[in-house]
Amino acid sequence: MPKTALIAKLPTQPGKRGDLVTAFQPMLDHVNSEAGTEVYILHLDDGDENVAWVYELYTDSDAMGAHGGSEAMQALFGALGDLLGGAPELITVTPVGGKGL
Repeated sequence: MPKTALIAKLPTQPGKRGDLVTAFQPMLDHVNSEAGTEVYILHLDDGDENVAWVYELYTDSDAMGAHGGSEAMQALFGALGDLLGGAPELITVTPVGGKGL
């Protein structure tokens, strides 16, 4: 199976992006030992102070599904509830080449 990736745009309530970063820390710690998760990076949008992005790369779609259904993900969604300024935009992509693959 090919690798799969996800790009997530996370709009935050005005002034809450720092709180979102703090809320993400347990997930960032969790993915360090999560089988099948190759890359998981939280980014801050340079052009919008109320947006964060996550880039995720998995060995395959099964690994992405396991991550999405994990207890750590459920805890993250609970922590983000009051911080989000709208629904996250999730874009699933299939990497085909480049440095780091």
